[in-house]
Amino acid sequence: MHKFVIEGGRPLDGTISTAGAKNAVLPIMCASLLSAEPLTIRNVPKLSDVKTMGAILNKTETGTETNADGSLTLHAAGPLESRASWDEVRKMRASVTVMGPLLAREGKCQVAMPGGCVFGVRPVDLHLKGMEALGAKITLEKGYIQCDAPAGGLRGASVYLAGPMGPTVLGTANVMMAATLAKGVTTIHGAACEPEVVDLGECLLKMGAKITGLGSPILKIEGVSHLKKAEHTVIPDRIEAGTFVLMGAMTGGRVRVTGCRPEDLSAMLDSLRKTGLEVEFGADWIETKPYDRHTKRPQGVDITTHPHPGFPTDLQAQWMALMSVAEGASVIDDTIYPDRVMHIPELNRLGANIRRTGSIAVVIGTKRLSGAEVTASDLRASAALVMAGLVAEGTTEVHRVYHLDRGYERFEARLNAIGAKIERVQDNVPATADA
Repeated sequence: MHKFVIEGGRPLDGTISTAGAKNAVLPIMCASLLSAEPLTIRNVPKLSDVKTMGAILNKTETGTETNADGSLTLHAAGPLESRASWDEVRKMRASVTVMGPLLAREGKCQVAMPGGCVFGVRPVDLHLKGMEALGAKITLEKGYIQCDAPAGGLRGASVYLAGPMGPTVLGTANVMMAATLAKGVTTIHGAACEPEVVDLGECLLKMGAKITGLGSPILKIEGVSHLKKAEHTVIPDRIEAGTFVLMGAMTGGRVRVTGCRPEDLSAMLDSLRKTGLEVEFGADWIETKPYDRHTKRPQGVDITTHPHPGFPTDLQAQWMALMSVAEGASVIDDTIYPDRVMHIPELNRLGANIRRTGSIAVVIGTKRLSGAEVTASDLRASAALVMAGLVAEGTTEVHRVYHLDRGYERFEARLNAIGAKIERVQDNVPATADA
Protein backbone atom coordinates (compact mmCIF):
# COMPACT_ATOMS: atom_id res chain seq x y z
CA MET A 1 0.00 0.00 0.00
CA HIS A 2 1.12 3.54 -0.73
CA LYS A 3 0.68 7.11 0.39
CA PHE A 4 1.28 10.45 -1.32
CA VAL A 5 3.83 12.93 0.01
CA ILE A 6 2.92 16.35 -1.38
CA GLU A 7 5.00 19.54 -1.28
CA GLY A 8 2.51 22.41 -1.33
CA GLY A 9 2.61 25.90 -2.74
CA ARG A 10 3.26 25.09 -6.42
CA PRO A 11 0.83 26.51 -9.02
CA LEU A 12 0.04 24.00 -11.71
CA ASP A 13 0.92 25.07 -15.24
CA GLY A 14 0.44 23.07 -18.41
CA THR A 15 -1.85 20.80 -20.39
CA ILE A 16 -3.41 17.59 -19.14
CA SER A 17 -5.56 15.24 -21.22
CA THR A 18 -8.74 13.52 -20.08
CA ALA A 19 -8.94 9.72 -19.93
CA GLY A 20 -11.99 7.62 -20.72
CA ALA A 21 -14.88 7.73 -18.27
CA LYS A 22 -14.72 5.19 -15.43
CA ASN A 23 -18.45 5.38 -14.82
CA ALA A 24 -19.16 4.69 -18.49
CA VAL A 25 -16.66 1.94 -19.25
CA LEU A 26 -17.65 -0.39 -16.38
CA PRO A 27 -21.31 -0.89 -17.41
CA ILE A 28 -20.22 -1.01 -21.07
CA MET A 29 -17.89 -3.89 -20.19
CA CYS A 30 -20.88 -5.68 -18.66
CA ALA A 31 -22.87 -5.08 -21.86
CA SER A 32 -20.56 -7.59 -23.53
CA LEU A 33 -22.43 -10.31 -21.60
CA LEU A 34 -25.53 -9.64 -23.71
CA SER A 35 -23.99 -10.98 -26.93
CA ALA A 36 -22.23 -14.14 -27.99
CA GLU A 37 -20.18 -11.99 -30.38
CA PRO A 38 -17.20 -9.79 -29.38
CA LEU A 39 -17.39 -6.20 -28.18
CA THR A 40 -14.33 -3.97 -28.67
CA ILE A 41 -14.10 -0.92 -26.40
CA ARG A 42 -11.76 1.99 -27.13
CA ASN A 43 -10.52 4.82 -24.90
CA VAL A 44 -10.44 2.44 -21.94
CA PRO A 45 -8.85 4.12 -18.88
CA LYS A 46 -6.06 2.29 -17.06
CA LEU A 47 -7.72 1.92 -13.67
CA SER A 48 -7.84 -0.69 -10.95
CA ASP A 49 -11.65 -0.76 -11.27
CA VAL A 50 -11.32 -1.76 -14.92
CA LYS A 51 -9.02 -4.60 -13.89
CA THR A 52 -11.51 -5.65 -11.22
CA MET A 53 -14.38 -5.68 -13.69
CA GLY A 54 -12.25 -7.67 -16.13
CA ALA A 55 -11.62 -10.25 -13.41
CA ILE A 56 -15.36 -10.48 -12.65
CA LEU A 57 -16.16 -11.00 -16.34
CA ASN A 58 -13.43 -13.62 -16.65
CA LYS A 59 -15.17 -15.61 -13.91
CA THR A 60 -18.35 -15.61 -16.02
CA GLU A 61 -16.29 -17.25 -18.80
CA THR A 62 -16.04 -14.03 -20.79
CA GLY A 63 -12.77 -13.75 -22.68
CA THR A 64 -10.99 -10.43 -22.16
CA GLU A 65 -8.10 -9.26 -24.33
CA THR A 66 -6.17 -6.00 -24.23
CA ASN A 67 -5.15 -5.09 -27.77
CA ALA A 68 -1.93 -3.44 -28.91
CA ASP A 69 -3.69 -0.07 -29.33
CA GLY A 70 -4.97 -0.15 -25.73
CA SER A 71 -8.52 -1.15 -26.67
CA LEU A 72 -10.26 -3.99 -24.90
CA THR A 73 -12.08 -6.86 -26.62
CA LEU A 74 -14.59 -8.86 -24.61
CA HIS A 75 -16.10 -12.06 -25.95
CA ALA A 76 -18.88 -13.75 -23.98
CA ALA A 77 -19.34 -16.68 -26.40
CA GLY A 78 -21.13 -18.73 -23.72
CA PRO A 79 -22.38 -20.65 -21.99
CA LEU A 80 -21.79 -18.22 -19.15
CA GLU A 81 -21.25 -18.76 -15.45
CA SER A 82 -24.11 -16.77 -13.93
CA ARG A 83 -22.68 -16.35 -10.41
CA ALA A 84 -20.59 -13.38 -9.25
CA SER A 85 -19.11 -14.16 -5.84
CA TRP A 86 -18.36 -11.91 -2.88
CA ASP A 87 -14.61 -12.10 -3.47
CA GLU A 88 -15.05 -10.56 -6.92
CA VAL A 89 -17.90 -8.13 -6.27
CA ARG A 90 -16.95 -6.66 -2.88
CA LYS A 91 -14.40 -4.21 -4.32
CA MET A 92 -16.72 -1.90 -6.24
CA ARG A 93 -20.36 -1.01 -6.53
CA ALA A 94 -20.45 -0.99 -10.36
CA SER A 95 -20.03 -4.77 -10.28
CA VAL A 96 -23.79 -5.02 -9.70
CA THR A 97 -24.30 -4.20 -13.39
CA VAL A 98 -23.51 -7.81 -14.32
CA MET A 99 -26.98 -8.61 -12.96
CA GLY A 100 -29.13 -7.30 -15.83
CA PRO A 101 -27.08 -8.81 -18.67
CA LEU A 102 -26.67 -12.21 -16.98
CA LEU A 103 -30.36 -12.41 -16.14
CA ALA A 104 -31.34 -11.51 -19.71
CA ARG A 105 -28.82 -13.83 -21.36
CA GLU A 106 -28.88 -16.85 -19.05
CA GLY A 107 -32.33 -16.50 -17.47
CA LYS A 108 -30.83 -16.46 -13.99
CA CYS A 109 -28.00 -14.95 -11.97
CA GLN A 110 -26.62 -14.93 -8.45
CA VAL A 111 -24.75 -11.76 -7.52
CA ALA A 112 -23.24 -10.81 -4.17
CA MET A 113 -24.30 -7.49 -2.71
CA PRO A 114 -21.75 -4.97 -4.06
CA GLY A 115 -19.07 -3.03 -2.21
CA GLY A 116 -17.03 0.07 -3.12
CA CYS A 117 -16.41 3.44 -1.50
CA VAL A 118 -18.01 3.92 1.90
CA PHE A 119 -19.95 7.18 2.20
CA GLY A 120 -23.43 6.20 3.24
CA VAL A 121 -26.16 3.75 2.35
CA ARG A 122 -26.52 3.03 -1.37
CA PRO A 123 -29.14 0.31 -1.69
CA VAL A 124 -29.88 -1.70 -4.85
CA ASP A 125 -33.64 -1.82 -4.25
CA LEU A 126 -34.39 0.09 -7.46
CA HIS A 127 -32.31 -2.39 -9.47
CA LEU A 128 -34.41 -5.21 -8.03
CA LYS A 129 -37.63 -3.29 -8.60
CA GLY A 130 -36.74 -3.03 -12.28
CA MET A 131 -35.89 -6.74 -12.59
CA GLU A 132 -39.14 -7.70 -10.87
CA ALA A 133 -41.07 -5.47 -13.27
CA LEU A 134 -39.53 -7.48 -16.13
CA GLY A 135 -40.90 -10.65 -14.53
CA ALA A 136 -37.91 -11.87 -12.53
CA LYS A 137 -38.30 -13.60 -9.20
CA ILE A 138 -35.91 -12.11 -6.62
CA THR A 139 -34.68 -13.80 -3.46
CA LEU A 140 -32.06 -12.54 -1.01
CA GLU A 141 -30.06 -15.01 1.05
CA LYS A 142 -26.67 -14.99 2.77
CA GLY A 143 -25.57 -11.75 1.13
CA TYR A 144 -26.48 -12.85 -2.39
CA ILE A 145 -29.17 -11.65 -4.80
CA GLN A 146 -30.75 -14.53 -6.72
CA CYS A 147 -32.67 -13.54 -9.85
CA ASP A 148 -34.68 -15.99 -11.95
CA ALA A 149 -36.48 -15.08 -15.17
CA PRO A 150 -39.93 -16.57 -15.81
CA ALA A 151 -40.45 -19.38 -18.30
CA GLY A 152 -40.07 -17.86 -21.74
CA GLY A 153 -37.70 -15.15 -20.56
CA LEU A 154 -38.01 -11.56 -19.39
CA ARG A 155 -40.93 -9.53 -20.67
CA GLY A 156 -41.23 -5.80 -21.35
CA ALA A 157 -42.92 -3.61 -18.77
CA SER A 158 -43.32 -0.05 -17.57
CA VAL A 159 -41.34 0.82 -14.44
CA TYR A 160 -40.56 3.99 -12.46
CA LEU A 161 -36.93 3.93 -11.28
CA ALA A 162 -36.37 7.22 -9.46
CA GLY A 163 -35.99 7.11 -5.68
CA PRO A 164 -35.92 9.60 -2.79
CA MET A 165 -32.51 10.92 -3.94
CA GLY A 166 -33.47 11.02 -7.61
CA PRO A 167 -32.86 8.65 -10.53
CA THR A 168 -30.54 5.68 -10.12
CA VAL A 169 -27.66 5.72 -12.59
CA LEU A 170 -26.52 2.11 -12.23
CA GLY A 171 -30.12 0.95 -11.80
CA THR A 172 -31.07 2.58 -15.09
CA ALA A 173 -28.07 0.94 -16.76
CA ASN A 174 -28.92 -2.48 -15.30
CA VAL A 175 -32.59 -2.44 -16.27
CA MET A 176 -31.87 -0.98 -19.71
CA MET A 177 -29.42 -3.79 -20.45
CA ALA A 178 -31.83 -6.47 -19.22
CA ALA A 179 -34.65 -4.99 -21.31
CA THR A 180 -32.68 -5.21 -24.58
CA LEU A 181 -33.33 -8.97 -24.70
CA ALA A 182 -36.80 -8.94 -23.07
CA LYS A 183 -39.90 -9.72 -25.11
CA GLY A 184 -41.89 -6.59 -25.95
CA VAL A 185 -41.35 -2.96 -25.01
CA THR A 186 -39.95 -1.68 -21.73
CA THR A 187 -40.50 1.91 -20.65
CA ILE A 188 -38.29 3.30 -17.88
CA HIS A 189 -39.78 6.40 -16.25
CA GLY A 190 -37.52 8.49 -14.02
CA ALA A 191 -34.47 7.24 -15.92
CA ALA A 192 -31.05 8.71 -15.18
CA CYS A 193 -29.91 11.25 -17.79
CA GLU A 194 -26.18 11.14 -17.01
CA PRO A 195 -23.77 11.14 -19.99
CA GLU A 196 -22.47 7.74 -18.88
CA VAL A 197 -25.96 6.23 -19.22
CA VAL A 198 -26.26 7.78 -22.68
CA ASP A 199 -22.86 6.34 -23.62
CA LEU A 200 -23.95 2.86 -22.55
CA GLY A 201 -27.10 3.29 -24.63
CA GLU A 202 -25.07 4.35 -27.67
CA CYS A 203 -22.97 1.20 -27.29
CA LEU A 204 -26.08 -0.97 -27.03
CA LEU A 205 -27.47 0.64 -30.19
CA LYS A 206 -24.29 -0.33 -32.04
CA MET A 207 -24.83 -3.88 -30.79
CA GLY A 208 -28.30 -3.91 -32.34
CA ALA A 209 -30.51 -2.83 -29.44
CA LYS A 210 -33.58 -0.67 -30.06
CA ILE A 211 -33.61 2.24 -27.61
CA THR A 212 -35.17 5.69 -27.80
CA GLY A 213 -35.11 8.61 -25.36
CA LEU A 214 -31.45 8.49 -24.36
CA GLY A 215 -30.59 11.56 -22.29
CA SER A 216 -34.22 12.03 -21.22
CA PRO A 217 -36.14 10.79 -18.15
CA ILE A 218 -38.15 8.35 -20.28
CA LEU A 219 -36.42 5.48 -22.04
CA LYS A 220 -38.14 3.02 -24.34
CA ILE A 221 -36.44 -0.27 -25.14
CA GLU A 222 -37.88 -2.69 -27.68
CA GLY A 223 -36.50 -6.12 -26.98
CA VAL A 224 -34.62 -8.05 -29.68
CA SER A 225 -33.73 -11.73 -29.95
CA HIS A 226 -29.97 -11.21 -29.88
CA LEU A 227 -27.24 -8.58 -30.02
CA LYS A 228 -24.25 -8.56 -32.38
CA LYS A 229 -20.57 -7.65 -32.42
CA ALA A 230 -19.67 -3.97 -32.17
CA GLU A 231 -16.96 -1.42 -31.50
CA HIS A 232 -17.42 1.57 -29.22
CA THR A 233 -15.30 4.50 -28.00
CA VAL A 234 -15.91 5.54 -24.39
CA ILE A 235 -16.66 9.22 -23.68
CA PRO A 236 -14.16 11.38 -21.74
CA ASP A 237 -14.37 11.28 -17.95
CA ARG A 238 -16.21 14.46 -16.91
CA ILE A 239 -15.36 13.95 -13.23
CA GLU A 240 -11.65 13.62 -13.96
CA ALA A 241 -11.79 16.70 -16.19
CA GLY A 242 -13.68 18.65 -13.52
CA THR A 243 -11.17 17.59 -10.87
CA PHE A 244 -8.22 18.87 -12.93
CA VAL A 245 -10.02 22.14 -13.69
CA LEU A 246 -10.69 22.71 -9.99
CA MET A 247 -7.06 21.87 -9.19
CA GLY A 248 -5.87 24.50 -11.66
CA ALA A 249 -8.27 27.04 -10.18
CA MET A 250 -7.31 26.25 -6.58
CA THR A 251 -3.55 26.47 -7.17
CA GLY A 252 -3.77 29.72 -9.15
CA GLY A 253 -2.32 28.09 -12.24
CA ARG A 254 -2.93 28.01 -15.95
CA VAL A 255 -4.18 24.49 -16.61
CA ARG A 256 -5.68 23.43 -19.92
CA VAL A 257 -7.71 20.21 -19.71
CA THR A 258 -8.03 18.72 -23.20
CA GLY A 259 -10.07 15.91 -24.71
CA CYS A 260 -13.08 16.70 -22.51
CA ARG A 261 -16.69 17.76 -23.11
CA PRO A 262 -17.36 21.11 -21.41
CA GLU A 263 -21.11 20.70 -21.95
CA ASP A 264 -21.02 17.81 -19.47
CA LEU A 265 -19.67 20.20 -16.79
CA SER A 266 -21.95 23.19 -17.35
CA ALA A 267 -23.16 23.38 -13.73
CA MET A 268 -19.63 23.24 -12.31
CA LEU A 269 -18.32 25.81 -14.80
CA ASP A 270 -21.19 28.15 -13.97
CA SER A 271 -20.38 27.90 -10.26
CA LEU A 272 -16.67 28.39 -10.94
CA ARG A 273 -17.33 31.64 -12.82
CA LYS A 274 -19.27 32.92 -9.80
CA THR A 275 -16.12 32.59 -7.68
CA GLY A 276 -14.53 35.39 -9.75
CA LEU A 277 -11.83 33.13 -11.14
CA GLU A 278 -11.33 33.18 -14.89
CA VAL A 279 -11.98 30.08 -16.93
CA GLU A 280 -12.32 29.63 -20.69
CA PHE A 281 -13.41 26.67 -22.76
CA GLY A 282 -13.76 25.50 -26.33
CA ALA A 283 -15.28 22.51 -28.08
CA ASP A 284 -13.09 19.96 -26.27
CA TRP A 285 -11.00 21.88 -23.74
CA ILE A 286 -11.27 23.96 -20.55
CA GLU A 287 -8.55 26.31 -19.27
CA THR A 288 -8.09 28.06 -15.94
CA LYS A 289 -6.29 31.41 -15.86
CA PRO A 290 -3.40 32.18 -13.50
CA TYR A 291 -3.67 34.54 -10.54
CA ASP A 292 -1.61 35.40 -7.45
CA ARG A 293 -3.00 33.39 -4.56
CA HIS A 294 -1.35 35.76 -2.06
CA THR A 295 -3.41 38.72 -3.25
CA LYS A 296 -6.55 37.11 -4.67
CA ARG A 297 -8.88 34.42 -3.40
CA PRO A 298 -11.98 32.88 -4.99
CA GLN A 299 -15.30 34.06 -3.62
CA GLY A 300 -17.38 31.58 -1.65
CA VAL A 301 -20.18 30.09 -3.76
CA ASP A 302 -22.98 27.83 -2.53
CA ILE A 303 -23.72 24.63 -4.43
CA THR A 304 -26.32 21.88 -4.20
CA THR A 305 -25.71 18.58 -5.91
CA HIS A 306 -28.38 17.26 -8.27
CA PRO A 307 -28.71 14.56 -10.90
CA HIS A 308 -27.35 15.52 -14.32
CA PRO A 309 -27.28 18.25 -15.61
CA GLY A 310 -26.97 19.58 -12.05
CA PHE A 311 -23.77 19.88 -10.02
CA PRO A 312 -22.32 16.34 -9.78
CA THR A 313 -22.06 14.68 -6.39
CA ASP A 314 -18.72 13.26 -7.57
CA LEU A 315 -17.29 16.81 -7.59
CA GLN A 316 -18.72 17.82 -4.21
CA ALA A 317 -15.58 17.00 -2.21
CA GLN A 318 -13.30 18.76 -4.71
CA TRP A 319 -15.52 21.86 -4.62
CA MET A 320 -15.36 21.81 -0.83
CA ALA A 321 -11.55 21.82 -1.02
CA LEU A 322 -11.67 24.91 -3.25
CA MET A 323 -14.15 26.63 -0.93
CA SER A 324 -11.88 25.94 2.06
CA VAL A 325 -9.53 28.69 0.81
CA ALA A 326 -12.25 31.01 -0.56
CA GLU A 327 -13.21 34.48 0.64
CA GLY A 328 -16.22 34.32 2.94
CA ALA A 329 -18.62 31.47 3.62
CA SER A 330 -20.20 28.89 1.37
CA VAL A 331 -22.86 26.25 1.86
CA ILE A 332 -22.61 22.80 0.24
CA ASP A 333 -25.65 20.54 0.22
CA ASP A 334 -25.25 17.03 -1.24
CA THR A 335 -28.79 15.88 -1.96
CA ILE A 336 -27.58 12.73 -3.73
CA TYR A 337 -25.39 11.25 -0.98
CA PRO A 338 -26.00 13.28 2.21
CA ASP A 339 -23.49 11.16 4.15
CA ARG A 340 -20.63 11.82 1.72
CA VAL A 341 -18.78 13.89 4.29
CA MET A 342 -15.85 11.82 5.56
CA HIS A 343 -13.41 14.26 3.92
CA ILE A 344 -14.59 17.10 6.20
CA PRO A 345 -12.53 16.18 9.31
CA GLU A 346 -9.50 15.50 7.09
CA LEU A 347 -9.74 18.89 5.39
CA ASN A 348 -10.10 20.44 8.85
CA ARG A 349 -6.84 18.72 9.86
CA LEU A 350 -5.19 20.78 7.12
CA GLY A 351 -6.59 24.00 8.58
CA ALA A 352 -9.96 24.26 6.88
CA ASN A 353 -12.96 25.52 8.83
CA ILE A 354 -15.90 23.28 7.91
CA ARG A 355 -18.84 22.20 10.01
CA ARG A 356 -21.70 19.90 9.14
CA THR A 357 -25.39 20.16 9.92
CA GLY A 358 -27.32 17.23 8.46
CA SER A 359 -26.60 17.01 4.74
CA ILE A 360 -25.29 20.58 4.69
CA ALA A 361 -21.66 21.61 5.12
CA VAL A 362 -20.84 25.22 5.97
CA VAL A 363 -17.37 26.24 4.85
CA ILE A 364 -15.70 29.35 6.25
CA GLY A 365 -12.84 30.11 3.90
CA THR A 366 -9.35 30.57 5.31
CA LYS A 367 -6.28 32.29 3.86
CA ARG A 368 -3.97 29.36 4.37
CA LEU A 369 -3.86 25.63 4.86
CA SER A 370 -0.95 23.82 6.50
CA GLY A 371 0.46 20.41 5.69
CA ALA A 372 -0.51 17.44 7.85
CA GLU A 373 -1.16 13.71 7.67
CA VAL A 374 -4.63 12.86 6.41
CA THR A 375 -6.46 9.68 5.44
CA ALA A 376 -8.53 9.23 2.29
CA SER A 377 -11.93 7.60 2.81
CA ASP A 378 -13.10 7.21 -0.78
CA LEU A 379 -12.20 8.00 -4.37
CA ARG A 380 -13.36 11.62 -4.64
CA ALA A 381 -12.35 12.48 -1.07
CA SER A 382 -8.84 11.40 -2.04
CA ALA A 383 -8.77 13.90 -4.89
CA ALA A 384 -10.02 16.67 -2.57
CA LEU A 385 -7.23 15.97 -0.07
CA VAL A 386 -4.62 16.07 -2.83
CA MET A 387 -6.06 19.41 -3.97
CA ALA A 388 -5.75 20.80 -0.45
CA GLY A 389 -2.22 19.41 -0.14
CA LEU A 390 -1.19 21.20 -3.34
CA VAL A 391 -1.85 24.61 -1.73
CA ALA A 392 -1.04 23.81 1.91
CA GLU A 393 2.16 25.21 3.40
CA GLY A 394 4.75 22.50 3.94
CA THR A 395 4.28 18.78 3.43
CA THR A 396 1.03 16.84 3.31
CA GLU A 397 0.83 13.06 3.52
CA VAL A 398 -2.31 11.41 2.10
CA HIS A 399 -2.76 7.82 3.26
CA ARG A 400 -4.77 5.09 1.50
CA VAL A 401 -4.36 6.50 -2.00
CA TYR A 402 -5.35 3.14 -3.48
CA HIS A 403 -8.77 4.78 -3.73
CA LEU A 404 -7.37 7.17 -6.34
CA ASP A 405 -6.16 4.33 -8.53
CA ARG A 406 -9.78 3.22 -8.87
CA GLY A 407 -10.80 6.35 -10.76
CA TYR A 408 -7.79 8.41 -11.91
CA GLU A 409 -5.26 7.10 -14.40
CA ARG A 410 -1.60 7.72 -13.43
CA PHE A 411 -2.78 10.51 -11.15
CA GLU A 412 0.43 11.78 -9.59
CA ALA A 413 2.52 11.31 -12.75
CA ARG A 414 0.16 13.48 -14.78
CA LEU A 415 0.04 16.16 -12.09
CA ASN A 416 3.82 16.16 -11.65
CA ALA A 417 4.13 16.78 -15.40
CA ILE A 418 2.33 20.12 -14.95
CA GLY A 419 4.21 21.35 -11.89
CA ALA A 420 3.05 19.39 -8.84
CA LYS A 421 5.50 17.66 -6.52
CA ILE A 422 3.85 14.43 -5.41
CA GLU A 423 5.75 11.31 -4.46
CA ARG A 424 4.14 7.90 -4.08
CA VAL A 425 5.90 5.99 -1.29
CA GLN A 426 5.30 2.82 0.66
CA ASP A 427 2.91 3.23 3.57
CA ASN A 428 2.58 1.20 6.76
CA VAL A 429 -1.09 2.04 7.34
CA PRO A 430 -3.09 -1.14 6.60
CA ALA A 431 -5.70 -1.23 3.87
CA THR A 432 -9.29 -2.12 4.70
CA ALA A 433 -11.94 -4.14 2.90
CA ASP A 434 -13.76 -1.08 1.49
CA ALA A 435 -11.17 -0.69 -1.31
